[in-house]
Amino acid sequence: MSNAKARMIARAAREITPGMVVNLGIGLPTRVVDHLPAGYPVCLHTENGLSGIGPTLPPESADRNLIDAGGAYVSTIPGSAFFDSAVSFALVRSGRLDLTMLGAFEVSAAGDLANWKIPGRFSPGAGGGIELAQKARRVVVLTTHTDRDGKPKLLCECTLPLTARHCVDRIFTDLAVIDVTPEGFALRELADGASIDSVLDATGAPLALPEGRIPVF
Repeated sequence: MSNAKARMIARAAREITPGMVVNLGIGLPTRVVDHLPAGYPVCLHTENGLSGIGPTLPPESADRNLIDAGGAYVSTIPGSAFFDSAVSFALVRSGRLDLTMLGAFEVSAAGDLANWKIPGRFSPGAGGGIELAQKARRVVVLTTHTDRDGKPKLLCECTLPLTARHCVDRIFTDLAVIDVTPEGFALRELADGASIDSVLDATGAPLALPEGRIPVF
């Protein structure tokens, strides 16, 4: 993993406060657990049937029956609970998640999220992302600022099939922390080594800049 991605994940982990119930989505978000302090008082949820997730483990020391939504081997902590999909999604649908962290292919300036399908490529299906994006009290995205071809992922409008509309509150990328506001994207923090110009060039929509010094992560 690049240093920029590692910094992004570590910064996103600071979004989690004690006492929260948090879902970590497939991809970069699942790695957030490894950036939380040992014994941190938070309940991590995965839609495949586990709450109370401990650090990820290498295959040689893992229980092969314990995986997160992305298939990585995870550990349990005191108080962990196992349940079926009906209970798992009842937790989601009833609004008990304080926060969900999701990956993204695209995010629009209105907070629309596209993270489940790129036409012409294999897709396992929408999965739990639709309900997570709609029902969690707060939705943040972890993604690279541009795709593999260097095209912006943060756009005026999404071009890919939507997961949910008007759901994203904050975006963590390898270049910046950006909020979705009623007026569109707003820059909050810069990644170490990134410049305002590089973020503006990599963003496919207007980006409001703060007054004064911009924090660096």
